[in-house]
Amino acid sequence: MNSPEAVPRLTLGLPVYNGERFLAASLDALLAQTFTGFELIISDNGSTDQTGAIARRYESIDPRVRYVHHHQNLGAAFNHNFVIAQARGEFFKWVSDDDLYAPDLLQRCIDSLDSRPEIVLAHAWTAFIDDAGRITHARDYPLTTDVPDAVERFRSLLYTQGGDDIYGVIRMSILRQVAPHGTHHLADRTFVADLALHGPFHNVPDFLYFRRDHPMRAERAAPGIRRRCTNLDPRRANRWRNPAVRLVAEYLLAYVAAIWRAPIGPTDRWRCGRELAVWVGRHADPMRKRRLLESPDPAVQALGAGSLVTRLSTKVRTGVERVASGRQRDGKDP
Repeated sequence: MNSPEAVPRLTLGLPVYNGERFLAASLDALLAQTFTGFELIISDNGSTDQTGAIARRYESIDPRVRYVHHHQNLGAAFNHNFVIAQARGEFFKWVSDDDLYAPDLLQRCIDSLDSRPEIVLAHAWTAFIDDAGRITHARDYPLTTDVPDAVERFRSLLYTQGGDDIYGVIRMSILRQVAPHGTHHLADRTFVADLALHGPFHNVPDFLYFRRDHPMRAERAAPGIRRRCTNLDPRRANRWRNPAVRLVAEYLLAYVAAIWRAPIGPTDRWRCGRELAVWVGRHADPMRKRRLLESPDPAVQALGAGSLVTRLSTKVRTGVERVASGRQRDGKDP
């Protein structure tokens, strides 16, 4: 196994399962980056195709690449958290086996983090590509994650679809303070919200990240709450131990836990709790479920669990109130 002599500034973590189709193209794009001071950890979750052979070939020709093979599929959440645990860099970025990257993406993200010590994550605008790598459309970035106000960043992530910030370059010092990637419903959204409560994001105003949209991408290959959660953790397949109501409850309560952990003052903590309570109340609108399910966007359809949220709203509101009241003891909160 090859290993770089110097400790890298950046760790790229590539969790993969049966990614032979696009893996080589993704690795070529990463190894051609103008920023070279990184290590690339490929964590193979028990692939049964040629993923291992491709990864070993790149490991043999580039000392920055390290390949780790797991003998069984332990789930995407395990694999994502594993590459973080193995990281040595000052910064960390998840990369995908099917996406492409402009040559200067990493350099421009690192430059942003170096020049703005207050930001916790840097990424770039997203354009979608097809199987052949042709750009099909660009995605607007409507989130207000670059503002100083932690409550506004949190609120934006609650209400606004869009952005691939989970694939940004993140400070390792912040990753050590947030919860690991979970296995509950929409765990990527709560993970990003947790990061946003620790500081602003920055998006480089250029289309430098190319997300490949194809039928086997995880969110398309595993639609529905249970299948998505089973992809994150195979043990979630047991519907008796993991009923859908539990998967959604964990999703909502993960926001509560993120607010509790956040390095913000008691007033902002109370404001975040209030925003979450209002958001839960709006999701409890029975007509909202129908509107979401009728949406042409699969990601929006996945949010159409209004009936589940209705049953959970009282429990989550109670949790939010505890977060707020638990941080009010100094008498400074409203």
